[in-house]
Amino acid sequence: MTKTNQMWGGRFDKAPTELMLEINSSLSVDKRLYRQDITGSIAHAKMLAKQGILSIDESQKIIDGLKIVLNEIEGNNFEFKQELEDIHMAIESRLKELIGDVGGKLHTARSRNDQVATDFKIFVREECQKDILLLKELRKQLKTKAKEHIKTIMPGFTHLQVAQPVSFGFYLHAYYEMFGRDIKRFENAFDVMDECPLGSAALAGTTFDADRFFTAKELGFKQPTKNAMDSVSDRDFVLEYLSIASICSMHISRLAEELVIFSSQPFSFVKIPQEYTSGSSIMPQKCNPDACELLRAKSGRVFGGLISFLTTMKGLPLAYSKDMQEDKECLFNVCDTLSLSLKVLSEIISGIEACPQNMLNALEKGFPTATDLADWLVKKANIPFRDAHHITGKIVKFAEQHNMRLMDVPLKEMQSVCPKITQDVYNVLNVEASMNARNSYGGTAPEQVKARLNED
Repeated sequence: MTKTNQMWGGRFDKAPTELMLEINSSLSVDKRLYRQDITGSIAHAKMLAKQGILSIDESQKIIDGLKIVLNEIEGNNFEFKQELEDIHMAIESRLKELIGDVGGKLHTARSRNDQVATDFKIFVREECQKDILLLKELRKQLKTKAKEHIKTIMPGFTHLQVAQPVSFGFYLHAYYEMFGRDIKRFENAFDVMDECPLGSAALAGTTFDADRFFTAKELGFKQPTKNAMDSVSDRDFVLEYLSIASICSMHISRLAEELVIFSSQPFSFVKIPQEYTSGSSIMPQKCNPDACELLRAKSGRVFGGLISFLTTMKGLPLAYSKDMQEDKECLFNVCDTLSLSLKVLSEIISGIEACPQNMLNALEKGFPTATDLADWLVKKANIPFRDAHHITGKIVKFAEQHNMRLMDVPLKEMQSVCPKITQDVYNVLNVEASMNARNSYGGTAPEQVKARLNED
């Protein structure tokens, strides 16, 4: 190859090798940003005309040409040439083919450095909005299912051991709250990203009389970024998205893990929609929770994107370095993974079936009302909680040794441990009474769960 790159080849006598093209080109990845790039370029062309840097006719010719390029790409009639490195140069090259030398004027008062930062920030902001909508749909399904099961009793676990009676609705509401925080994180990230880098040029701004407030407004940003060097060096918005996506994926994975456990035969608390399970090639009876297992696994892919790009950015000096080109592939992968995961989880929650009797049966073991006994001793017998805890522990030990439920321990055996215990203690040892008694704000009592679900 003897031909240098037409966009910046004036400095060079030799063309890049095939290997250099392979490692340097990002076009196969960042062509996904074609729409954002064209949108940004149209805004830039309008600004150049507004400021008299280009004539109105030149600006309009550029805008019309960019719209032709957009139609070509969306109609699959666009040739992506690897030697043009990235989507920005590919579009500009085609623009010049369409409208001649005036196409080369589009790049006045900007650099690829601020151009790519702008395109990518627009993309990430759009992804935040998409994920917010997907999370809202997931929460809608969780709320609907939770309202159906406000009084469906199940074990609440700590250390995966039976702890206290709760409702299945209360359990689902816990995840409803988790995903609500994810929405707030994406909303906050969107606001933090509300500054436009376009016009920062290579790193120091431009000598042209550019109106960066105009382009920021055209592109839906609140204002332009305040420091050109920071503008082209910044990929915090990518890292923030990856961070939030990682937290959200962790929440998805936790719920998926519990659905795998709760749908297994030892538990049989829920039935996962058959459409999201699969069979075995050798065992005819199997109905495996494959979708949930994949949701659990895909969190690793998302976490990997965050760690990968944090590692890329950690040692970069200001301003732009080509290392930053590695931001797109990992982020695109994370965006696609998170979007798919949220869609699948919403469908699973929508179709999941609870098995109330199995949930209730699981409360026969584990002494789930032990805390209620300790609380009764505090309230009715005026015993300090630490002493009540000790007394309850002895009664639990007796029940365990005699293979009986706490509510089946004879009164005389309880009184042998604590004479202050009376017959009405049995009123608090019923699992339904235990659940209903937890009527503090945020508790599992049905009226509390109902009230919290109705707040949003």
